[in-house]
Amino acid sequence: MANITFIGLGVMGGNIARHLAAAGHSMTVYNRTAKKAQDWVSAHGGRCAASPAEAARDADAIFTCVGADDDLAAVTLGRDGAFRTMKSGALLIDHTTVSAKIARQLAVEAKDIGVLTVDAPVTGGQIGAEQGTLTLMCGGSDAGVAAATPLMQAYAKKVVHIGGPGTGQLTKMVNQITFAGIIASLAEGMRFAQAEHLDLGKVFEAISGGAASSWQMTNRWETMTKEEFDFGFAVDWMRKDLGLALEEARANGAAMPLAAMIDQQYAEVQQIGGGRQDTSALIRRLKKV
Repeated sequence: MANITFIGLGVMGGNIARHLAAAGHSMTVYNRTAKKAQDWVSAHGGRCAASPAEAARDADAIFTCVGADDDLAAVTLGRDGAFRTMKSGALLIDHTTVSAKIARQLAVEAKDIGVLTVDAPVTGGQIGAEQGTLTLMCGGSDAGVAAATPLMQAYAKKVVHIGGPGTGQLTKMVNQITFAGIIASLAEGMRFAQAEHLDLGKVFEAISGGAASSWQMTNRWETMTKEEFDFGFAVDWMRKDLGLALEEARANGAAMPLAAMIDQQYAEVQQIGGGRQDTSALIRRLKKV
């Protein structure tokens, strides 16, 4: 069993940390909102730390699951960041969806202090985090991913080593680009069916087993039919992720007209108050006929 530090106890991080605690690891946690960390410890054991630096001291592995590039930089490279106290030979596993640039920067900074890093964004959503069935796309050295994998198996059904530092984040961008397109087409298909006054339950039965099928269709068709969007991955986070992908595309020359268009469609959903709703709320911008 390892001495583990977990930084960032949101919907995803809190559940991932719970699986690590259930696996028997010794847990130290830090969260920007201290009460959330205190509540987590009350429920699952371990101890709270007052800063990322304090949390990381003597840890074998430090996990991060925060908001964006700036948040990750603050808890790792900041004045009270984990890199101030991490011991040589320790492991940093980052589950935040961030830019490939900061993932590579952390790998370089970590090398100077004898630390291994793995950028390991996740897919599978809140349900996957709760059930311990996430898929992880990992960037890092062979040694880093090999060290991280036994720990990550506590909450992941699949761990894929993509390549060197940053490649996990680039693969997550591919996931989000594709994911956004599926939701957009699903929303248009459903509104078309409604305009023709079709029985949506029977439409789902007819098409969900064929080429049109997807995770989104299986898990969101019924809730979209009911106009329920109070769960899952938020529109605000999708816009952040698409922004990362579009920025990377500007650098690598990839053409992404569909992703750019859907990003603007999500901006419309934000404007009508749907920023914290699930990404399937994209259908809200399409009026029922």
